Amino acid sequence: MDNGGLMKNLTPTQIVKELDKYIIGQNDAKRAVAIALRNRWRRQQVEEGIKEEIMPNNIILIGPTGVGKTEIARRLAKLSGAPFIKVEASKYTEVGYVGRDVESMVRDLTELAVTMVRSEKTVSVQEKAERMAEEKILDQLIPPIKKSSTGDENGENEEIQNEKTREWMREKLRNGELDDRMIEFDITSPAFGMQVLGPMGMDDMSMNLQEMFSSMIPKKKKKRKTAIKEARKIIAQEEAEKLIDMEAVQKEAIKRVQESGIVFIDEIDKIAGAKSQQGPDVSREGVQRDLLPIVEGSTVNTKYGPVKTDHVLFIASGAFHVSKPSDLIPELQGRFPIRVELKSLTEEDFIKILTLPQNALLKQYTALLQTEGVAIKFTDSAIKEVAKTAALVNDQVENIGARRLHTILTTLLEDILFEVPDKMPKSEVEISGEMVNSKLDKIVRNRDLSKYIL
Repeated sequence: MDNGGLMKNLTPTQIVKELDKYIIGQNDAKRAVAIALRNRWRRQQVEEGIKEEIMPNNIILIGPTGVGKTEIARRLAKLSGAPFIKVEASKYTEVGYVGRDVESMVRDLTELAVTMVRSEKTVSVQEKAERMAEEKILDQLIPPIKKSSTGDENGENEEIQNEKTREWMREKLRNGELDDRMIEFDITSPAFGMQVLGPMGMDDMSMNLQEMFSSMIPKKKKKRKTAIKEARKIIAQEEAEKLIDMEAVQKEAIKRVQESGIVFIDEIDKIAGAKSQQGPDVSREGVQRDLLPIVEGSTVNTKYGPVKTDHVLFIASGAFHVSKPSDLIPELQGRFPIRVELKSLTEEDFIKILTLPQNALLKQYTALLQTEGVAIKFTDSAIKEVAKTAALVNDQVENIGARRLHTILTTLLEDILFEVPDKMPKSEVEISGEMVNSKLDKIVRNRDLSKYIL
């Protein structure tokens, strides 16, 4: 399936609609990312001359923690089918310090794209590989007869007989009648235990060393004995690997990264802010300066070949409650022309978050308790109370957005989750507003307690 095809089907309106299934509110942010995503496809359609000139508009999402910044990025990746990687800005150090250098995000993205393309290609050769595996297993069960050179009647009869028996066996094999029968076969075992580490931060060097060593050690044939059902899978997988042209896979992967890769840099506010005053410290500004060329467009060497980052889309996000976006160095600010502010969540939002999304929290807990045969039901008043409490605690203690709902629900359902299945006499539990109140009221009223517990 070609990447363009998938993105073409989704207009910005449809992208927002898809995101709405999982994320409540935040329309400005959804619109911004939808436009950015659609622009990738539009650029692919433009004629060659100007195509190179059209740069992606990188986005910064600004908003408190727990309002859906990372979730938007994760869902976006699923939608776009493009190579997508999420990294934390705070784990990079500037060049010269031990740690991950900024270029490694592009290497990881390329690695991911290669895996993606490889698995697509595997699907396309799967059928052929399975047929080959079937032949190999039949060869084991009924070895084919060598053609006789004399051409006498006997030999020919034997051949025909052998062919018939094979066909009969093949039928049984396909029907799964032989699934449990044991079979011994050869398999190429890779050289295990090859973990070669180059100097820290030099990701490429360690990769290349590893490849060099594993190609020097000859691959061993190893005998395995498993049930035929397992053997078919193992042999088919090995055959599929032989059928895939890795060079073509790498080319396609690099092309995908360059044309439609997306890098989501989380916690970008953690590298903003003042320089450290004393001592040789990893300066935050240093990391920003290292980020500049990558976001702006440069060529990064990966083990699959050079990758240009000119047209990779970068989406950064940060809470910015200590620093401001203007604390980033001006050049980096310029590389993120689109800024979107995400709003804090209100009580109404919390009610929607608890009930509407496909992965809503109440649905999760219902499913968990369903496994124990307990049906749990939340009344409307209970949902309202939980949302009200969440909004209240977020105001008073610390605003952690929708994550507050996790803490509140865990505290609320703790007894039930603990007592099932030993002590629960009822198979139906209804959570009412009064129950929520009595359980959470004293925690919420006592500020010190709510700081610790919620």
